[in-house]
Amino acid sequence: MPAELSAAEIRALRRELVAWYAVAQRDLPWRRTRDPYAIWISEAMLQQTRVETVIEYWRRFLARFPDARTLATAREDDVLGLWSGLGYYRRARHLHAAAKALVERHGGEFPREPTLVRELPGVGAYTAGAVLSIAFDAPEPLVDGNVARVFARLFELDAPLGSKELDRELWALARRLVPGSGAGEWNQAVMELGATVCTPKNPRCDACPLARRCRARATSRQGELPRPKARRAAVDVELDVLFVARGRDVLCVRRAQGGRMAGLLELPTIERAQGGHARLHPTEHAGGIVFRVGEVLGSVRHTITHHRIRATAFVGRAPHRELPPPYEWHASDQLDRLALTGLARKVLRVLPS
Repeated sequence: MPAELSAAEIRALRRELVAWYAVAQRDLPWRRTRDPYAIWISEAMLQQTRVETVIEYWRRFLARFPDARTLATAREDDVLGLWSGLGYYRRARHLHAAAKALVERHGGEFPREPTLVRELPGVGAYTAGAVLSIAFDAPEPLVDGNVARVFARLFELDAPLGSKELDRELWALARRLVPGSGAGEWNQAVMELGATVCTPKNPRCDACPLARRCRARATSRQGELPRPKARRAAVDVELDVLFVARGRDVLCVRRAQGGRMAGLLELPTIERAQGGHARLHPTEHAGGIVFRVGEVLGSVRHTITHHRIRATAFVGRAPHRELPPPYEWHASDQLDRLALTGLARKVLRVLPS
């Protein structure tokens, strides 16, 4: 942490960035409320998801589950159905579990004590800091990807992303810089700077309110900082997906409760045997069921972490009408409401009407 950063410099830095944020901030719906529940939902959705995608999901989620009590009493399938398409479904399960904890432990209200907030399922230091500072103006720090990038460049931090050394430096800076009053505005200003100006590629230094204070820019290192963490090699995956219809119903498969995309619904899918990587899908259909495969309906590309997926959709025909679990028939006009995997939704969108 830059020990030479004086109290006067910290005050000036805060003043300049918050003044910029007051003028330059995007008009996002969760910035028009101080309801901790609504802010919490937005923060959970925004993790690893683009803002443009989140806006409508957030609105629909709050319309269906306007408070912790409503969410706590919902069926998991209904929660996952509204989440479907956002990916990283563990976030939705954590929200559901945390809502139940809020009702059981805190009467459905979001606590203001940081230790109590961090005890909620799926709530870590970042989420706790975001909700407490934005909703209650509590002087709580936070570090996300945008904050990490801004601080790494502003203070020329050399440790790679994901390293314990950089994490220590980032959180120490966050704690030192968060003001006793106006913490929510400050935290949002740093994140906004990272999201809109201090971007991963081609940062717009000419538009940055802190450009003259940026140590990376002074040494022409803004393009190389923060240092990236080592990436896993990409794995190419080929899938065959079947669209099996029976009248107005479509055949789905419930994924197992353990592992990736646990408990979600997908179309009957098998992975073509290739390579030695851990598989996302089996190489045979559940229960040893053999489907008749017809014409090609289309193909889509999809990415899950480091897996690059190409899925080809075919017309499928079931060997008999009654199929055992994990197979389930669902009405075609209800599919949008189900907890489908992102890939299943993508495949359904490219099928001929």
